[in-house]
Amino acid sequence: MALKVFGHRSPDTDATASAIVWAWYLNQQGIEATPYVLGTPNTEALFVLKHWGFEVPELLTSVSEEDEVVIVDTNNPDELFENINQTGVVQIIDHHKLIGGIQTPAPIDITIKPLASTASVMYLMMGVDEVSDLPNEIAGLMLSCIISDTLEFRSPTTTEDDKAMAEHLAHKLELDIHQYATQMFEAKSDVSEFSDEELIKMDSKIYEASGIKYRVSVLETTAPNIVLERKESIFTTIEDVKVQDGVDEILLFVIDILKEQATLFVPNEAVKLVATSKFNANVTSDLVILPGIVSRKKQIIPVL
Repeated sequence: MALKVFGHRSPDTDATASAIVWAWYLNQQGIEATPYVLGTPNTEALFVLKHWGFEVPELLTSVSEEDEVVIVDTNNPDELFENINQTGVVQIIDHHKLIGGIQTPAPIDITIKPLASTASVMYLMMGVDEVSDLPNEIAGLMLSCIISDTLEFRSPTTTEDDKAMAEHLAHKLELDIHQYATQMFEAKSDVSEFSDEELIKMDSKIYEASGIKYRVSVLETTAPNIVLERKESIFTTIEDVKVQDGVDEILLFVIDILKEQATLFVPNEAVKLVATSKFNANVTSDLVILPGIVSRKKQIIPVL
């Protein structure tokens, strides 16, 4: 039976493309593997797949104790299947903080590095010589992951290693990083066809901090007004999604990639308290701008 390779729910570019990259790499090593997604990839990920000639991986809706799996771009069981610990997890590749909770019956291969993307971690695992020989379509996916997760090097998660890897891949592909990143971000910003609930859940993670369970949602865009103009209906939907998810609060951050700032939706007093106490914001309306805030991993989750 082939290994099942997948990332987190609400798949973004890194979760989607890294699963494809690593499944391809395992197959090159003689290990049968198939990539999957745990939801519909966002518009940027869909653009990236089409650009480099890939179909969207098959949607995986469940796993069983017979399955052997490789988890990429997360180590958080809340972002995976409820029965993930009953499967045969054989490998985890990630760049997020260690959450804990995944249990295995035997030692497994785990690689977590403080880099901006999972594809960056995979680059190091492969080695520069092997990366230099990658097919262009696989190299293109890896470059896309790095650009996406660094916001074209704007994010504080960016390291010099990430930049060097991206430049190496771009050179191999004879591609201008800025021009390609602009295309990616334009695709990511095209969210007008999504429902309010889809927007809230599109790029979100559930975290518990100080006894409060949050869904922390981030929408990265070069056209924030497309989302901000739907404020009233989104506020209503936030309350519905809280009930559906069983979470205490939803924190929705609309990241303006070009201005390098976030707008936080403030639907109630609890979120207002988060804005004032955690981000030192002066809240005078139901939207508050947070200058310089662009990273959930580095700037939002740590203060919660």
